[in-house]
Amino acid sequence: MFVSVIVAAGGSGTRLGAGTPKQLLDIGGQSMLVRTVGAFAGHPRVSEIVVVLPTANMGEAISSTKPVHIVAGGARRQDSVAHGFARVSPDAEIVLVHDAARPFVSAALIDRTIEAAAIHGAVIPALDVKDTVKRIKANRLIVETLPRDAIVLAQTPQAFRRHVLAAAIAAGRPDIEATDEAMLAERAGHPVYVVGGDPRNVKITTPDDLDAARRQSAPARTGRAGTGYDLHRLVEGRALILGGVTIPSTKGALGYSDADVVCHAVTDAVLGAVGLGDIGRHFPDTDPEWKNASSVDLLKRAVALVRDAGYEVGNVDVTVILETPKIKDHVDAMRANIASALGVDASRVSVKGKTNEGVDAIGRGEAIAAHAIALLRRV
Repeated sequence: MFVSVIVAAGGSGTRLGAGTPKQLLDIGGQSMLVRTVGAFAGHPRVSEIVVVLPTANMGEAISSTKPVHIVAGGARRQDSVAHGFARVSPDAEIVLVHDAARPFVSAALIDRTIEAAAIHGAVIPALDVKDTVKRIKANRLIVETLPRDAIVLAQTPQAFRRHVLAAAIAAGRPDIEATDEAMLAERAGHPVYVVGGDPRNVKITTPDDLDAARRQSAPARTGRAGTGYDLHRLVEGRALILGGVTIPSTKGALGYSDADVVCHAVTDAVLGAVGLGDIGRHFPDTDPEWKNASSVDLLKRAVALVRDAGYEVGNVDVTVILETPKIKDHVDAMRANIASALGVDASRVSVKGKTNEGVDAIGRGEAIAAHAIALLRRV
């Protein structure tokens, strides 16, 4: 499924009073815009990203492993989204629209909206209201108390099948002011469904919001650590590849890719350190692209995702558990391959071999496993 994302960043952020478009303000070493784009660039189901910026900021640099197109915004939000939609690939089946001012969107929320849009055609994430809600007049006089169970607080990304968003944009005539695309979809006659939102997916609007976001994003002094683990059966007729090195052996690891347990464990460790899931999510064994793939290449791709998220690898430590053959003569070559994939010096990579002392499947020579830990730091 081809999924496009329109990041609405065409506003000036006047309510924040910063003198600079708020989407370009720094949060934890990255601009709000770069952080938001990175959340989608690191998602395996997103195919392309269209960023809508003020004309004066069209030259803003955005690095991503996914295709990113930058277009000029319009006078109103709905005009900016229309400009972005015009740049969306004709292959797009699902289109998400997200506010650049929500830089903490999670992968799980992106998944929910994509899946629901594929079923229903138009969805928004939203939070239930916990407080009592009052409707008031301009003079602050209460008119009525509204039932909480009939009200939700809308968020983005809002997700649509392509034809639904096209109809919504067409409904945004000059005499209609819409605060989101769901409102226009409703006017176009399309039902809009609600999926669970995320309380961490806050919209940064006020100086207090910005201060809170910066506190939340301050890098931990000790960096971020992740662990990885992988295990494969050993069978005859397969090459034994560890850390990108083919080890002479009568048996090799059975798997969909080259079954390199060292690279798989390191990949899970670096992805896990920044909350990007695991190797199976990004390179599933249901996708023919990864059949017999080089696990060193998969590790390089994972490191690119980590860099998009604003981190770099400090060091990794790997333990290989294998009864036979011994790997000590191949450790330096493995360290060099892993270091190259990580973009670090080989001195930052440790690989150790252990046996299982004849215990269980590994001890009987029927399987191989690897454990890895990675320490990452903010770029």
